[in-house]
Amino acid sequence: MENDIAIKVTDLEKVYKLYDRPSDRLREALHIGRGKHHTEHRALKGVNMTIRQGECVGIIGTNGSGKSTILKIITGVLSATAGDVEVNGRISALLELGAGFNMEYNGIENIYLNGTMIGFSQKEIDRKMDEILAFADIGDYVYQPAKTYSSGMFVRLAFAVAINIDPEILIVDEALSVGDVFFQAKCYHKFEEFKAMGKTIVFVSHDLSSISKYCDRVVLLNQGVKLGEGAPKKMIDTYKQVLVGQYTPPESEVERLLDDEQLRAMAAKGVDGSKLEGQQQGETGENKGIGCTENPDLLEYGSKKAQITEYYITDEKGTRTSTILKGSAFTIHMRVVMTERVAAPIFAFTIKTVRGTEITGTNTMFEKAFLESVEAGETKEITFTQDMNLQGGEYLLSLGVTGYEEDDFTVYHRLYDVMSVTVISDKDTVGFYDMNSKVTVK
Repeated sequence: MENDIAIKVTDLEKVYKLYDRPSDRLREALHIGRGKHHTEHRALKGVNMTIRQGECVGIIGTNGSGKSTILKIITGVLSATAGDVEVNGRISALLELGAGFNMEYNGIENIYLNGTMIGFSQKEIDRKMDEILAFADIGDYVYQPAKTYSSGMFVRLAFAVAINIDPEILIVDEALSVGDVFFQAKCYHKFEEFKAMGKTIVFVSHDLSSISKYCDRVVLLNQGVKLGEGAPKKMIDTYKQVLVGQYTPPESEVERLLDDEQLRAMAAKGVDGSKLEGQQQGETGENKGIGCTENPDLLEYGSKKAQITEYYITDEKGTRTSTILKGSAFTIHMRVVMTERVAAPIFAFTIKTVRGTEITGTNTMFEKAFLESVEAGETKEITFTQDMNLQGGEYLLSLGVTGYEEDDFTVYHRLYDVMSVTVISDKDTVGFYDMNSKVTVK
């Protein structure tokens, strides 16, 4: 393995044997009867992934996509059915609540237990003890049995051990979502320190804002298959397609995906020929962003029962432009044509950073502005007017038309990152927003 590679996963497969009854497991183990007494579930299907030293890599996907399984194989908690995993560096992992804890031990004893499991001597743990206790900050509970801990205490102590024993590779699986907001902030600050020190981080989370902010690269898994990897914004946008069953694989991937019988059923929902038409990236049909900077590689998908045919922004004088002065009013315009009858369509916009973090947005359902059915052939003109209070800089605008059909959320048309918005400012404050504070000093 190359010296700059921290983790290399090659053709990784994981198959679980599922038994209907405990007796079936015993019968198979004792070779009683003919045939198999189990069904197989393929949790990972030929996954390849390379993580270089110093990278912060996020892994995202729906529940059951194989995210936790691949982390457990990398850390040695599970064994692979097939394929290879190579690790170059000492790993510290925070996989799931209570993992690696003895419920009868107190916090101090569990610190030594975890440190020893990672490979540290008692003297090394002694030197780190004060830092671990200060970071965990659970007070005298550290002298109580772990079985008395709340979920937040578990996370605090486990992360304090994982982060303070100088690992070369840190692996975190969703656990931070349990801690309180102050502890999460402290953990993410530690992430930034780790990145600055050139350490490797593998991060699984459903918090897409954190994935976008901290990760250099993102791997997207779905039903055990790696759908892609790349820049956080691109992978997050693709993940959102997967969530609504409208993911369109590149043509080179379709044949490979359809080779798997289990995936054929999955792909039929989002790769059906009738749905592929007009849903490729960059194919905007009649969409025209007049007076704005359009994105030639925008991501577009949806059933097209309702179609966005025009969009633009106007400033407070009514001029079409994508450059807005901070503190002034501006309006987002969207024209939508109904190709079929739609019951209570929801019109929406979102503004994101260039890295893909959603900052703000709203829709007609939130605003209680439109809750009616629209007939086929009708056209609706939608406007969203608000003050521009974002800091100066570049942002991305996304538009959408969605709704509910028999309680199922449905995407009729989405245009991700359809155009850029430039905010001009002569006074920027901290963060994304200016709260327009009124300041007095006496």
